[in-house]
Amino acid sequence: MTAIRLLLVDDDPLVRAGLSLMLGGAEDVEIVGEAADGAEVGALVDRTRPDVVLMDIRMPGTDGLTATERLRSRTDAPQVVVLTTFHADEQVLRALRAGAAGFVLKDTPPAEILDAVRRVAAGDPVLSPAVTRRLMEQAAGAAPDARHARRTRARARVETLNDREREVAVAVGRGMANADIASHLFMSVATVKAHVSRILARLDLDNRVQIALLAYDAGLLDEYQDDAP
Repeated sequence: MTAIRLLLVDDDPLVRAGLSLMLGGAEDVEIVGEAADGAEVGALVDRTRPDVVLMDIRMPGTDGLTATERLRSRTDAPQVVVLTTFHADEQVLRALRAGAAGFVLKDTPPAEILDAVRRVAAGDPVLSPAVTRRLMEQAAGAAPDARHARRTRARARVETLNDREREVAVAVGRGMANADIASHLFMSVATVKAHVSRILARLDLDNRVQIALLAYDAGLLDEYQDDAP
């Protein structure tokens, strides 16, 4: 069994020590490095080659948001899970738009943090439907001009999708798993996965979280409301 290579980034040494103790004891996780500032992350990633980075979003110096944006712009980027004390705020939204695969709260039980690391390493973003709704509500609270500009850009991007891909994007935006999407749209799970892969490639997105946010920004969740399961 190949261990998941995990990099811990948090400015609080006690938090890092606790995470290292909790997560490093798992047989399938190897803590390959620790950082106290986002400015250290790039060099550490080059040296340790982690599969997943558990990133505190608020740090003095270079914060986790900036570090996440820098990491996810790389061609060999590891997956990033944001560590935060807030369920949903603008910084979490920005991190997800930049390509973070999800987030966990600092008071999350250790077993759930470990599960999140495993899921992200396996390519399954950590974002429940309930959390997705809260994030959408947060995005809806942006200034009208910003929402309009974002919708215009998002609509131009989703126009490149065919009708079936758009339906799959909407289902992803609603937080549905592949099996649920397959049942709802009367297709196989393999076909759903193929559609998701094409959507990611066509729209130059990193993960399902970004599909969900783009579907919301474009207004697709409202347009397809009557088709909700």
